[in-house]
Amino acid sequence: MTTTLVLASASPARLATLRGAGLDPVVIVSGVDESRLDGLPPAELALQLAELKCAAVAGRDDLPPGALVLGCDSVLELDGAPFGKPADADEAVRRWRSMRGRTGILRTGHCLRDSADGRVAAATASTTVHFADVDDDEIAAYVATGEPLHVAGAFTVDGLGGAFVTGIEGDHHNVVGVSLPLVREMVAELGHSWTALWAR
Repeated sequence: MTTTLVLASASPARLATLRGAGLDPVVIVSGVDESRLDGLPPAELALQLAELKCAAVAGRDDLPPGALVLGCDSVLELDGAPFGKPADADEAVRRWRSMRGRTGILRTGHCLRDSADGRVAAATASTTVHFADVDDDEIAAYVATGEPLHVAGAFTVDGLGGAFVTGIEGDHHNVVGVSLPLVREMVAELGHSWTALWAR
């Protein structure tokens, strides 16, 4: 019997990453209010948000039987503070002015629940990101595209923002929003086979 992976996230980048790795997840958006957690360190914040998203979807009646539910959430840590999606264009510009020429840590919390037995595996993956020393005109043009407003940390590596990231240390997929090696380990921890999740 095939195990269904349910992605508790609206992120098109996470879905594309999982599909690129051979999986075909069912998407059920959690609807969790991300602003309800405040004052937590970045790695803990990312993990708790992932756990909330996973739990919200795992508790639904319309889950495929025996599904594995994956919740993820990403924040950028800069100077010890967590940054999710910017509230508006002005905040995105300010964020980029503080990030340029510097290094941050992208923290992605992952929570995987086996709906058959309720077992849970959870962990945070961290990847170091080095930002280019972009000028004000580049920042303004990038923010005007709208892309930074929809992503944690106000940047992407797999889109227009890729040219403004000079290097990363760690799992590249984690920066996109889901660490494939970590999810593979979590799938194994819950007694399942990663390759069995491949779409045939």
